[in-house]
Amino acid sequence: MLIDTKNSSVTLDPRDPDFYLNPYPAYARLQREAPIFYWQEFGTWAFVRHADVSAILRDRRFGRNITHRVSRAQLGWPPERADLKPFLDVDRYSLLELEPPDHTRLRGLVQKAFMTRQIERLRPRIAALSHQLIDAMLEKGQCDLLTDFATPIPVQVIAEMLGVPVEMSQALLDWSHAMVGMYQMARSAEQERAAVQAAQEFVAYLRGYVAQRRNDPRDDLITRLIQVEEAGEKMSEDELISTCILLLNAGHEATVNVIGNGVLALLRHPEQLAKWRQDPALTPTAIEELLRYDTPLHLFNRWVLEELEFGGQQFKQGQQISLLLGAANRDPAVFDSADTLDLARKPNPHLSFGGGIHYCLGAPLARLELQTALPILLERLPNLRLADQPQFSNSYHFHGLEALQIMTG
Repeated sequence: MLIDTKNSSVTLDPRDPDFYLNPYPAYARLQREAPIFYWQEFGTWAFVRHADVSAILRDRRFGRNITHRVSRAQLGWPPERADLKPFLDVDRYSLLELEPPDHTRLRGLVQKAFMTRQIERLRPRIAALSHQLIDAMLEKGQCDLLTDFATPIPVQVIAEMLGVPVEMSQALLDWSHAMVGMYQMARSAEQERAAVQAAQEFVAYLRGYVAQRRNDPRDDLITRLIQVEEAGEKMSEDELISTCILLLNAGHEATVNVIGNGVLALLRHPEQLAKWRQDPALTPTAIEELLRYDTPLHLFNRWVLEELEFGGQQFKQGQQISLLLGAANRDPAVFDSADTLDLARKPNPHLSFGGGIHYCLGAPLARLELQTALPILLERLPNLRLADQPQFSNSYHFHGLEALQIMTG
């Protein structure tokens, strides 16, 4: 990493394993020497301090989209690529990319299903599924925690919420992983083709499934969204399908990686693991600390919607900025002993679920899954230990594991 303090510029390759496998030493140095910097490799201004990241998440002068304010031509951007249209059409109607008033309307229609009192009824199902998966893991003796436990729980739960057959889980995962590839830095033409194909197949499947549900309503989220659309035309079918894809994609990504990263952190800090096992009442704070300590989503972008000044730096409309959530979660100005795993940490104002109007819709569900599944895992597997070196994915944007081989007995 090269820091040019005079020009607030940093050269740091996010594809360098020395960085993405453990970005926290670099974050600590950036917080000391360049808390607001121009990241050469990304071509964006980046923020690493908790106060700045938190403020920008809530500042409406920054947004997830800008083309509702000014056209691509006015920004000097080329037209959208025609070959990416199937993927871009899904993205266009995604809650994650929308700004008010469309974002306000759509989020209001969806968020009721994710309120704590609504998702609490899923606790017995999550517990039963956790036990079922652990039974199979015990029979194996050695297994991959991600494949055999971390992934099936959120995928099956969100599929059941939406009303999608659980046997479609693998296809949903394959489509999701292919689409997420579009967000990687320096993506290849092959990744682009895979993402476009996945988007086409995902949309075609959901259109067919929505048509089924119109004729055969059930007690599921897709049916309720269809009823909303038919009743008041407040949600188009394109919006409905993009919403379902977002919920399926985002509905498992965070939980899978928090379980993987979290269990690895616990195995590397046996004194904290023992503390939690001895005192199950620690569960709520333990989950928040695992979310903070090694969060899956490290970088979240925003557009500058109007000319402005922030942190002594001038920004022009149309510039893109990067919020480094993983760095903000380790800010020593906010968290005492920020690099220490402390399952009893209070308060814990981590930013792993974002903030402002785009605060993670599924946060209550993710917390419920984690608070239910992890204590069961730790109780049922008292001799849980690593069987091999953890394998991290070669990605900075989503910080997580490819595999975590464990011994269950």
